[in-house]
Amino acid sequence: MKFILKLHPEISIKSDSVRRRFTKILEGNVRNIFKAYDFKVAVWNKWDKLILEARTETPEQDAQVIDQLKRIPGIEQCLQVRQSEYKDLHDIYEQVKAVWHDKLAGKTFAVRVKRRGEHDFTSMDVARYVGGGLNQHCVSGGVELKRPDVQIELEIDKDQLLLIDHRFRCLGGMPLPTQEDVLSLISGGFDSGVASYQMIRRGARTHYCFFNLGGRQHEIGVKQASYYLWKRYSASHKVKFIAVDFEPVVAQILERVDNGLMGVVLKRMMLRAASMVADNLAITTLVTGECLGQVSSQTLTNLHVITQTTDKLVLRPIVCMDKSEIISIARQIGTEDFAKSMPEYCGVISKKPTVHAILEQVQEQEAKLDEDLITKVVRASNVLDIRRIAEDTEKEVAQVEAVEAMPEGAVVLDIRAPEEEENKPLSVPDHQVLHIPFFQLARKFADLDQSRAYFLYCERGVMSNMQALLLHEQGYQNVKVYRP
Repeated sequence: MKFILKLHPEISIKSDSVRRRFTKILEGNVRNIFKAYDFKVAVWNKWDKLILEARTETPEQDAQVIDQLKRIPGIEQCLQVRQSEYKDLHDIYEQVKAVWHDKLAGKTFAVRVKRRGEHDFTSMDVARYVGGGLNQHCVSGGVELKRPDVQIELEIDKDQLLLIDHRFRCLGGMPLPTQEDVLSLISGGFDSGVASYQMIRRGARTHYCFFNLGGRQHEIGVKQASYYLWKRYSASHKVKFIAVDFEPVVAQILERVDNGLMGVVLKRMMLRAASMVADNLAITTLVTGECLGQVSSQTLTNLHVITQTTDKLVLRPIVCMDKSEIISIARQIGTEDFAKSMPEYCGVISKKPTVHAILEQVQEQEAKLDEDLITKVVRASNVLDIRRIAEDTEKEVAQVEAVEAMPEGAVVLDIRAPEEEENKPLSVPDHQVLHIPFFQLARKFADLDQSRAYFLYCERGVMSNMQALLLHEQGYQNVKVYRP
């Protein structure tokens, strides 16, 4: 399979030196990402585009290539092409006819041509010659230039003919890491996931800082969401996942801070802690999922007061989005189900929260907290290379047995995401297979027949290990991991 990778338009209009740098970075990213696959990929940098050839052997591998190309920042669109040499106009027509003859039956069509290089014909000459020939020798619905049923796309690059089989939209944005690193405050909900995605798409390598308010299960859930975002959209570069136990901070706020200011104080403490984490990583920018007016702490006044606790640049990519817009993007990028299954850990809930906090009053309340409280929780934080989440999860769940063979009557729970299961359905002879996506498992497992043994399956074992641990902690001991 051969593809032409078109650059995001904003890259194309930059100066020669910047475009050259961005394109080279994108080329390296594509190479890095495809190293993890079982097939070989070759990439060529052609100044205004990249050419990718994937030496795939199965339809499943073909689908993997297309799915991955759609998720690499910096690629605006991809053209799946057939490339060959040609002799003259008639040879171009014969090659096009061989591909399109049977596909035009009863359909109107138009021929679109792009050309580069010196030729004794124009793009319009090619379109007329090829279109006229097809119209005469194919049983079609005729030529229709405005709204054809089929659009035949050709590109002529010097002595090469490119027949475009398929064109599909990709992620767009800027290649990673053409912008500086950022630290995203992630909770696993709709907002922080979408905010993180927006920064990745703009070319900023995004690290994740998580403030744990709900114990072990909360951390495992947010790890899953963060790992998903990284693996799906930014796997070309390693990032950090930092977990900060914030329960000691919440405890002091509940005991010492006036009720109406609890929410603002909590957010300021989070920014203060995140700033310390960012200093340790040499990062100057924080990212939050705050949205104007969504809750009491997110009024303009309160956001201003909250931001003054740090000298870092604080970016809020979704600040003017409606909730419906945020959920729509979460659905599009695949984080909606994580967010829906994530319990709400508010930390503190004020009965009458202020919407117009006064900085001096907030500072008076903060003075009631231990002076070194934030320093202590940051020093005790767990800093993890996100690539090791799979490895560390296996260590955490060593008590969860993984097997290759299952007893009679056991049920396999395929917990992969729907698109993964659809692309590569799981079949286990002599055993029932149920598909329950991992983000629905906690809710649906209790409805299953608990007299039976269940074996969780996913592609690499990361999600199945995590979910098995969660079910064990909830008292379900009839769960193991299936690793064929």
